[in-house]
Amino acid sequence: MNWTPNKVTLLRVLIGFLAVSAFGHGAWLNLLGVALTVTAIALDAVDGHLARTKKMATPVGVQLDILGDRMIENMFFTYFAVVGMVSLWLPILFFARGAATDFLRALAFKAGHSGWGTGAMLRSTLARTIVASRWSRGLYAGMKCVCFCYLGLELALTRGPVALLGPISMDMHAAIRAGAQTLAWMTGIFCAVRGLPVIVEGWKILAGQLSPGNAAGEMGGEAG
Repeated sequence: MNWTPNKVTLLRVLIGFLAVSAFGHGAWLNLLGVALTVTAIALDAVDGHLARTKKMATPVGVQLDILGDRMIENMFFTYFAVVGMVSLWLPILFFARGAATDFLRALAFKAGHSGWGTGAMLRSTLARTIVASRWSRGLYAGMKCVCFCYLGLELALTRGPVALLGPISMDMHAAIRAGAQTLAWMTGIFCAVRGLPVIVEGWKILAGQLSPGNAAGEMGGEAG
């Protein structure tokens, strides 16, 4: 098969779905879910590598990659919130941040701004570094992988009647839970930090389109 970044993105979404489906069905399936989680996150690096080395990056491919990220984040955090392992506010944060940034990116694209190069939506070097640099994307992917794997291992090792570690002390359980909450909220905070430059720059574009002069011009164009 001739692999393209878009095909890899679809594959990692499917594997992410299978990982979430495996969780909660026994210790060994929880471990399988962890292995599938690592695979799904690793494929994110693969599709980026293909896009760079084969010069296959396109605006549609970038949007599909972002959509894949959104689906995986939301599936995992929603599942772990439903089973009570993370706060419900975490999936709400990811849903809200994703909806806001995707809307503003689409608005910027409609206004003629690209994702990179001349006319890019993110104009400052700091904004591009926070959002689009290789180290930022890699750190964010790594944080999600560690967080999801930690929660999956907690399911396999300490939860349920067939937990691999068996009964554990209250102190140990509290320490494991504290680690899970710390990882989850660190990932959520970094997600919000990476979205902030997009929201700031996108809001400027939105404000410009909502200005009275621009609105009047659009109405005149429609009337003509």
